[in-house]
Amino acid sequence: MTSPTKEVPCSSSDGWWVQSQQCYAEVLQPQPPFSDPAWGGRTTGQVYACTRPVGIGPVSGIAFWLWLATPPNGAPPDPQVLARQAVARMNLRAISIGIVPEPRAGSVGIIGMPTWMWAQNPGATTWGPQTQSASADGFTVTATAKAQRIVWAMGDGTTVTCTGPGTPYDDSYGKQSSPTCGHTYSRQGVYRVRATTYWVVTWAGIGLSGTIPLDFTDTATITMGEAQVLSS
Repeated sequence: MTSPTKEVPCSSSDGWWVQSQQCYAEVLQPQPPFSDPAWGGRTTGQVYACTRPVGIGPVSGIAFWLWLATPPNGAPPDPQVLARQAVARMNLRAISIGIVPEPRAGSVGIIGMPTWMWAQNPGATTWGPQTQSASADGFTVTATAKAQRIVWAMGDGTTVTCTGPGTPYDDSYGKQSSPTCGHTYSRQGVYRVRATTYWVVTWAGIGLSGTIPLDFTDTATITMGEAQVLSS
């Protein structure tokens, strides 16, 4: 690349050459808020840290912020954009709630008896881990997603946090409590249960790395009653 006074490399440790500004530009991480003057009222493009080497231009050896609509010629794509593209390919979604008593008409649990909660369908899309990559212009970012926990809002004002997908109930377990994820109701009623799975995506590529938090929620409605009412 040629500047008005000398020939310079197309890239350096400071980024990629921007001929119009006579500087090397690198995407700011993180990006400043849109209220920052560097955006000039815009909400598209990106803000770069621009470094003008000593001996280039009338005012050299300076650094400043610069907004650009598109990356400098030859510059790598934004790795965060590629990371989110990789995540989109994972098709992540909420678990399907498994719970006893079952969330169907005619199924009534007994207050004071253990309630079991679990993910009916733990797998790559509902629990992980899952790894995907996305590429552009010869650059690649790889992302790995893994669920960290399920927070169960039981509908009675309590929450239960389980660090695994839970244990499916079987009739052979009888009145035992769940060894991994359970709750006990103390009052009869109809309860709307919400299970929110919290994920962390870790990504790396193009010399950068980061994390993306995600969460997905499923709901179910169960009924709890008293033993004497059920037996009458």
